[in-house]
Amino acid sequence: MASLKELKNRIHSVKETQKITEAMQLVSVTKLRRAKEAIQNASLYQSHIRDFFIKCAVDEFSLEDLSPLIRGTGRSEVYLFIVCTAEKGLCGGFNSQIIRFSREHIRRVIADNKQVKILTIGRKGYEGLYKEFSSMIIDSVELPSKKEIDFAQAHNIAQKVISLFTSNVFDVCFCIHSEFKSIIQQIPIISKIIPVDFVRNYKDRKEENLSIYHYESTVYSVLEKILFQSISAQIFWALLENKASEIGARITAMDNATRNAGRMVEHLILSYNRQRQMRITTDLIEIIAGAEAV
Repeated sequence: MASLKELKNRIHSVKETQKITEAMQLVSVTKLRRAKEAIQNASLYQSHIRDFFIKCAVDEFSLEDLSPLIRGTGRSEVYLFIVCTAEKGLCGGFNSQIIRFSREHIRRVIADNKQVKILTIGRKGYEGLYKEFSSMIIDSVELPSKKEIDFAQAHNIAQKVISLFTSNVFDVCFCIHSEFKSIIQQIPIISKIIPVDFVRNYKDRKEENLSIYHYESTVYSVLEKILFQSISAQIFWALLENKASEIGARITAMDNATRNAGRMVEHLILSYNRQRQMRITTDLIEIIAGAEAV
């Protein structure tokens, strides 16, 4: 049985931990508000640039004339998976959920006798996949955890991915990340990055009064630049969704930790009071016994 001093120290320690988890929760709530605003802005930008890109590509070119980034290489033998996780823990099962989801897809592709390459974004993803897929990890990107995600980071990752594609390192690229639904729900998803998904054909849209674009340079050069921006925007959106999911998971984890710490403090205080009462009772019995002996 722990002594009164040990119990008192444990109560103090748990209370200090509770203060930390509560502070982390409050900080995360503030960060989540900014993260959700960033997602809304990025989604709007991605939608506009994608619409312009699809209109430019579909209206001006046949599929055969387009970049391999759009029409593909005609092969699907080598897959590149971009796996987005967090740089650190303390966010519940957020990282393990993405890693488990990634393993399932990677194993499925390997079972189809395809080659797999992996690019991890976030230290936890690298650590989680290294043991089983170390030979497949071709690069790892770490994002500063104390800074907000900016477009320049997505731009650099897009450059890296496109460079790998033009060097014939892979044929198809998918991005695995978490999509933010709510503070208590974050869902791992997979989306195609390369070739650019042409499911949404601009000509099939029912919108009217579409803008007529006039190109100052050649249409093809504009399309090349917009294509790169479109891929960067897609990666940027994935990073923002992943960051918001991480923050949401951390809020839930810290809330649970704060509640658990509170329950633990109550239990320790109860144990402390019981033991203190036992000691007082024992002392009283000894005093009474001594008085009777006299």
